[in-house]
Amino acid sequence: MKLVFGCDHGGLDVKQAVIKMLAARGDAAEDFGTFTADSVDYPDFAIKVAEQIAEKRADAAILVCTTGIGMSIAANRFAGVRAALCGSVAAAVKSRTHNDANVLVLAGTIDPEVAADIARTFLETPFSQEGRHARRIDKLERGGRLSEISHLAEADPEVHAAVVGQIHQENSTINLIASENTVSRAVREASGSVLTNKYAEGYPGRRWYSGCVPVDTAETLAIERAKTLFGAEHANVQPHCGSSANMAVYFSVLKPGDTILSMSLDQGGHLTHGSPVNFSGQLFNIIPYCVSPETEVLDYDDIEKLALAHRPRLIVAGASAYPRVLDFPRFRKIADACGAMLMVDMAHIAGLVAGGVHPSPVPYAEFVTTTTHKTLRGPRGGLILCREAFAKAVDKTVFPGLQGGPLENIIAAKAVCFNEALQSAFKDYAKQVVANCKALAATLTARGFHLVSGGTDNHLMLVNVARNGLTGKDAAAALDAAGIICNKNTIPFDKNSPFVTSGIRIGTASVTTRGMREPDMQRIGGWIADILSDLSNTALIEKVRTEVAALTATFLVP
Repeated sequence: MKLVFGCDHGGLDVKQAVIKMLAARGDAAEDFGTFTADSVDYPDFAIKVAEQIAEKRADAAILVCTTGIGMSIAANRFAGVRAALCGSVAAAVKSRTHNDANVLVLAGTIDPEVAADIARTFLETPFSQEGRHARRIDKLERGGRLSEISHLAEADPEVHAAVVGQIHQENSTINLIASENTVSRAVREASGSVLTNKYAEGYPGRRWYSGCVPVDTAETLAIERAKTLFGAEHANVQPHCGSSANMAVYFSVLKPGDTILSMSLDQGGHLTHGSPVNFSGQLFNIIPYCVSPETEVLDYDDIEKLALAHRPRLIVAGASAYPRVLDFPRFRKIADACGAMLMVDMAHIAGLVAGGVHPSPVPYAEFVTTTTHKTLRGPRGGLILCREAFAKAVDKTVFPGLQGGPLENIIAAKAVCFNEALQSAFKDYAKQVVANCKALAATLTARGFHLVSGGTDNHLMLVNVARNGLTGKDAAAALDAAGIICNKNTIPFDKNSPFVTSGIRIGTASVTTRGMREPDMQRIGGWIADILSDLSNTALIEKVRTEVAALTATFLVP
């Protein structure tokens, strides 16, 4: 056990007695002072010690000041620190078994020998694994979601209220938006860090501003981790979003008027794949491809015919609402057959690729773009992966071509997210996302709802609610009222407008992050089917809303 110690001038006698006890046990503690009777400020020592616990550089700590109160207040300001002021052996036992305290605080006014006994007991007593205690510790740690914005409450109460509203919404509703997820506290801390203060036009080691060593470190970590995670030759982590990542690729290798073959927006593609209301559709000659009207999946033979007929300069694979595995080797074959380059927009499936449950496009495409949120579970931002031959062109297009100063705080959060995705637990997460989606899809199918393409292979599904006499707009609104959040979505060959739609899109990335599994998906699927089968039943909607709140209370948001 790594133990650290700190005290002020009022705790010297107690500290010496505890250190003597530790020496007799053969234990040692790193002592952060103070070492003399000169008056000092207790927060200086509490902060040094608490940082060791918060940053996981020590397993336990002991702090002493005259009353113990000041040290307790100072230490408990740190996330992950549970400092307990104990005046008896019994209190030390409870602080460990019930509260899993990792910092013992002692008053300098108690008998030094009693203090030594309290410290010995504290260090020897394990945390009880009884469910109620673990549950309470989870809730205690989760309180950090509000503590993260405590200063905002005074500085700007209106913005604070909006953030608190989002926290309450996340706590009490089921988020089935396929393009959303819930990031870790570490990602939130990086994205809200002091790195937002730094202007850093350029790239690591080649900046226009001085003083960029810290941000160079963070950006280099993001680059190397992205390359390792996806097996890419080159990575640019600066794009502010997926749209700007796609724009950067287009402008790197295309000229206005060049031909792009891509999936039509109303078939499941993305705005930046050539929609006429987007820059991509306005600047380039877009040849759209569609799914088969019979199977509602991609017809690769038809895509190849279009490619050979129109000879595009670039083929774009990837989608925002396609529930099946994409055949990247076939896309590569089609691109080679017509002399095109291949770009894969894997924004929706990047986390599944990273987790090994969807084939990777990197070996097959000159360019791979993605967002870093969605299934990858990072901050809102973009990423470009490409072959080394295109690295200079891509980097030059991102900066100075399209963007000025990069958001180094968000880039640091990307680095954190890539590191999280490199851990073995992320593979389990990605596997569970798909398992949950299949379980939810099976439940809805069993209740008589038609899923576009007949099911799902990834994290999302499209439900054709028009077959049940509904519109996507009305279906999403009713589910929202019940605390189940999804979005209206066009389906292939939709007869309704994009503002009304014939479908809803459902995804399982966020609920899986909360820890939900197949039985929970079956329950959620039942609620969805009940509401969509009786859309005007307000009593049912209220009943489901209550049941949703009860379920979400058992799955804490990170």
